[in-house]
Amino acid sequence: MNEQIYTNYRLQLPDQEILGTLLVRDGKIADIQPGVMTLGEDGQGDYLLPGLIELHTDNLERCMSPRPGIRWPLQAAAVYHDRDLASAGVTTVCDAIAIGDVNAASPRLTNFGPMIDVISQGQAAGRFSVEHRIHLRCEIAYEKVYQITEQYIDNSLLSMISLMDHTPGQRQFVRIDKFKEYYMGKHGVTALEIEDLIIMRQEKQKIHAHKNRQALVKLAHTKGISLASHDDATVEHVQEAVEDKVVLAEFPTTVEAAQAAHNAGLQVLMGAPNLVLGGSHSGNVSAMELVLSDLVDVISSDYVPQSLLQSLFIIARKTGKPIYEAMGLFTSNPAQAIDLFDNRGSLEIGKRADLITVHDDGIVPRLMSTICAGRRIS
Repeated sequence: MNEQIYTNYRLQLPDQEILGTLLVRDGKIADIQPGVMTLGEDGQGDYLLPGLIELHTDNLERCMSPRPGIRWPLQAAAVYHDRDLASAGVTTVCDAIAIGDVNAASPRLTNFGPMIDVISQGQAAGRFSVEHRIHLRCEIAYEKVYQITEQYIDNSLLSMISLMDHTPGQRQFVRIDKFKEYYMGKHGVTALEIEDLIIMRQEKQKIHAHKNRQALVKLAHTKGISLASHDDATVEHVQEAVEDKVVLAEFPTTVEAAQAAHNAGLQVLMGAPNLVLGGSHSGNVSAMELVLSDLVDVISSDYVPQSLLQSLFIIARKTGKPIYEAMGLFTSNPAQAIDLFDNRGSLEIGKRADLITVHDDGIVPRLMSTICAGRRIS
């Protein structure tokens, strides 16, 4: 029998905070009691929360290519990525892997297979500290997206499929100037190339997007995989998502779309970097505006793992909500979105001991430890 005692912590329970003691036995939460004991790890009044659950992060891509033109050894990149997540307080992650792009020079056209393999093999071998799952980001205007997705649909780690459409002139890139800024800045597309790229992407969308979306929706439902829409900008986009039985609306770009998704019962996901920076880098709606209107259900770190914990405390301060209430966007709600809430996402007896301890001095919260299935990993 393996036991750990965490005492004198501000325990963030589903509906209250207590200063108390939490007992872990064989990787699960065995008991929760108010009061402080003389035995165990003394938290000195720090917070103890459930481990954070991340549904959409591109951080593995960043570890693979830390600078333009650099390709880091893949096994090492995956381990670096895993350690980034552990040090950010994440205990369960859906690694977002892009399937397709309509830019012929994009590394995403060849990276997906090795990325899926390195995650699957690393998880099976016990190489990772965090529990890794797979989120396939399916670019519906890419002609081969369905055939590729079908190859991986039976991977046991696959937990989510999102329907992406980054065609310039709509959704994330309603403003063409923002599309140009993004691709010229991040992908090195020249001013001469960008106009041809815009025309080509718009043509590809007309040819492939509708049929690919229909096929992917049917595939996801057949296999019982959670489905997400992406960058919904209009009420019509949301209506389409509802018809497709989507459960999660990722990064809606307007208040109208977020409100429509909320009214339809979809979980609305927004990005932590948007919260930390005070706005969207694409010129879309502010995440905090939606949070203050109670239109957000899940927060994702997107491309900065450390932003997740910081944004939790930002939300608590801005809204006046206690931490135990604000944390649902980072713990219980994402767990529910991928059908994992039965064994994680909250501090409850019998659930897996995925925990984080946090010290907050009112400036930037500091992660003191990350515990996954009862084992300290950071």
